Amino acid sequence: MKNFRRLLVMAAGIVLATSIPPAANAQLNSNVGTVTLTATMAESLTVSVTGGAAVTFNLAPSTAANPGSTTSTIQTAWVMTPGRTKVTVWAWVANGGAALTDGAAGDLIPASAVTATATGSGSAGGALNTVVSGTLGVPAFITPSAATGVQIGNVALGVGNRAGSTTTTLTWNINTTSVPQLPAATYTGTVNIQAQATP
Repeated sequence: MKNFRRLLVMAAGIVLATSIPPAANAQLNSNVGTVTLTATMAESLTVSVTGGAAVTFNLAPSTAANPGSTTSTIQTAWVMTPGRTKVTVWAWVANGGAALTDGAAGDLIPASAVTATATGSGSAGGALNTVVSGTLGVPAFITPSAATGVQIGNVALGVGNRAGSTTTTLTWNINTTSVPQLPAATYTGTVNIQAQATP
């Protein structure tokens, strides 16, 4: 019986010993390592002619309405810093006196006869001689001094559109009433499309 009691005491001790968790080891933490993250979003402003990059006209003499064969689609996209207040888009020619020419002296179509009516971007457009190089409010890229153009887009910037885009549709027309003695020929010219963010 004595041995049985001893055995019971030993069994109880073993059960008790196994039911008590071992003393918890204290956690050991390392020093703090750091990783510096730097992300830069660069300012950007782009213009793309996504449709109607070539427009043809069948001209009639002394006629106000000589519409272009197609419209032109201008996509302007930007990512701006908070200080910018607006994006403007411009159509311009390097020589307002000769927006189109046949290459012969005096045979030309002035910018005043070429109209780009704009929709979609906050400006109505107009004749390509609406603004003149060097005048107040005209971007410096409209050069040389003979250059003229027209604003075809005006988008105010705010918190909700620091990164954004606008699509401008241009409808073209050449009014030949201002050049009644325009000879039969093929006239060519280039209209530049450019955007500016201000200030």
